[in-house]
Amino acid sequence: MKTVIDALETRGFIDAVTSDELKEQSKEPLKLYLGIDPTADSLHLGNLVGVVALCWFQKYGHTPVVLVGGGTGKIGDPSGKSVERPLLDEKTILQNVLKIQQQLEKWLDFSHPTAPPLMVNNDDWLSSFSLIAFMRDIGKHFRMGPMLSKESVKTRIQSEEGMSFTEFTYQVLQGFDFYHLYKEKGISLQIGGSDQWGNITAGIELTRRLLGAQVFGMTYPLLIRSDGVKFGKSEDGAIWLDPEKTSPYQFYQYLVCVADEDVITLMRMLTFIDFDEIKAYEADIKSGSFTPFAAQKRLAEEVTEFVHGEEGLRIALRITEILAPGSKAVLEPEVLKEGVRDMPHIHLPLNEVMSQKITDLLAKSTVVTSKAEAQRLIKNGGAYLNNEKIQSPDLTIEAKHVIGQKYLLLGAGKKRKVLVVIQNG
Repeated sequence: MKTVIDALETRGFIDAVTSDELKEQSKEPLKLYLGIDPTADSLHLGNLVGVVALCWFQKYGHTPVVLVGGGTGKIGDPSGKSVERPLLDEKTILQNVLKIQQQLEKWLDFSHPTAPPLMVNNDDWLSSFSLIAFMRDIGKHFRMGPMLSKESVKTRIQSEEGMSFTEFTYQVLQGFDFYHLYKEKGISLQIGGSDQWGNITAGIELTRRLLGAQVFGMTYPLLIRSDGVKFGKSEDGAIWLDPEKTSPYQFYQYLVCVADEDVITLMRMLTFIDFDEIKAYEADIKSGSFTPFAAQKRLAEEVTEFVHGEEGLRIALRITEILAPGSKAVLEPEVLKEGVRDMPHIHLPLNEVMSQKITDLLAKSTVVTSKAEAQRLIKNGGAYLNNEKIQSPDLTIEAKHVIGQKYLLLGAGKKRKVLVVIQNG
């Protein structure tokens, strides 16, 4: 019988497991958890690998549990960090927890007939401990040798920044989480990125010491580009999964621009595309006979729809079409409304738009530098209003030109476009 572990191994999704027995265990329904600390009010592209992993387990009938770390978020995980994270206040952490939980509700199947997901917050149990009780009852089961040997600790201790005692205790807290979740909810598997191996094994050892029980860990590779840079970063910062922080169009464009060397890895780890289809794209790329960006478009469409839904994907594709050089796309007000963040645009009051000559408007919009240049552009057939060529410099703006009573799209040549947003009053 094919298990979820078999499926994930096929896709190159598994970096390491703590025991080969996990595959046998996964033949029966089990509960597994992924920990996410609320260091921001949104998940980012790197977090998506863990979410997709949970979805795969759920597809095979296993119960996914998300631990949003309201408690550990007060400490900060040093894994993969060269400097200590700034501490967040409790109000910010709580807001971040709620927003992340709302995001996760979109992607996990809460109507699953046998394995509906659970969401927990480790602040519910960690904050109830006194310092003395925790050090006496839990801390005594951790040995300094293994704690100091963990890669995240060794790297930081040897750095100029060093590591605070606060950060050093993080692995104890995460280890206790696993013990607590196994004891209280029967959760026997923790998954996480490869940088979480030390934290996961700490929980496995604590559970063995306190309960004599065997629990399991599985890690997946971090999303690293072929040039060694983490995926999910851009010149403007992280690629967030919140559409208010990274628009569906920006999200789609980031994925459609990934390198040929990386697109297959992302297909395997961020999508549910059939593996035979992925292998076909891979063979085409290796042979050099592929259609440029075909795989990237397939990737971008699949992941954008998963994260932002059908409407988010539709808007991303429409804005992409509108901004394409020489586009003749039909302009929709709801798409232009979403596109304001992604397109060059200006805001003008109604009286500076209506009944104004097109040459004046082109100059105000900075599509051209002057009315004289606008006249030359129109004469040479290079000026556009709403993707239609402007035939005369004497054209005046009327209500029929305004899209949704609010927008005009001006263009100079096939590439340069500026959206005019009309402010009433």
